[in-house]
Amino acid sequence: MADGPKLLAGGNPQIPKGYGEAPVQAYIAAMPGWTQAVGAAIDAVVSETVPGVRKAVKWNSPLYGAPGREDWFLSLHVFARYVKVAFFNGAGLAPPPPVGSKHPRTRYLHVDAAGLDADQFAAWVRQAAALPGERM
Repeated sequence: MADGPKLLAGGNPQIPKGYGEAPVQAYIAAMPGWTQAVGAAIDAVVSETVPGVRKAVKWNSPLYGAPGREDWFLSLHVFARYVKVAFFNGAGLAPPPPVGSKHPRTRYLHVDAAGLDADQFAAWVRQAAALPGERM
């Protein structure tokens, strides 16, 4: 990994800002250890659940947006013990993701090495893509 992207605190890859599939795949490829499989699973579920999903990397985090809109409904970020998935309008999801935020609308899902509940995650992604997101 010496020639690859720098890992920031907690193992989050430092990837240049970019739009589209390539920067997101570069981010996932640079995720350390077990987090890489989690990142690939998250990306696969989002891509399958929201055909034509928009992707970008900003602030060293992948972002996902509904096609035809300029807002973002989901992002992820690597920490040492989990991958944090942010649903920007997660308070509007049923049931809401389990972890609260200082921002009342945002809810988080912490995915650890045990992996992702793909069915529940897909249900949240489907709902989140239909709600207004965050413009960034």
